[in-house]
Amino acid sequence: MAKQDTKAPPKKASVRVKKKISRTVPVGIAHVKATFNNTTVAITDLAGNVISWSSAGKANFSGSKKSSAFAATVAAQNAAKDAMAVGMKECEVNLNGPGAGRESAVRGLQSAGLSISIIRDKTPVPHNGCRARKRRRV
Repeated sequence: MAKQDTKAPPKKASVRVKKKISRTVPVGIAHVKATFNNTTVAITDLAGNVISWSSAGKANFSGSKKSSAFAATVAAQNAAKDAMAVGMKECEVNLNGPGAGRESAVRGLQSAGLSISIIRDKTPVPHNGCRARKRRRV
């Protein structure tokens, strides 16, 4: 006679699924970080919570194409479309960094349909702080 297995199947733990709260954010801030290698656009609400973001790399540009002005425009348009889906109509723009995508990212935000109220340059500039890197000789 064979022994019967008396083990019961393991109980599944009840998992609570959080509901996505659909909120509307009419005004926000677009943070544009334009480096020499990439351009990142993050759109936040006024408290600083990220609503949408995009970068040249996320928009399927790779290598030296990521640092182009066109890639920054496409990245800004993608981020703006996602933010407008949440109900954003107006934004402030904070520019950061010396890259090629600074102005073109602002143009991309405008062409996607966001109205821009203020453009600020938040690039950190040393007041003669630590010693700078060696200059490039090309």
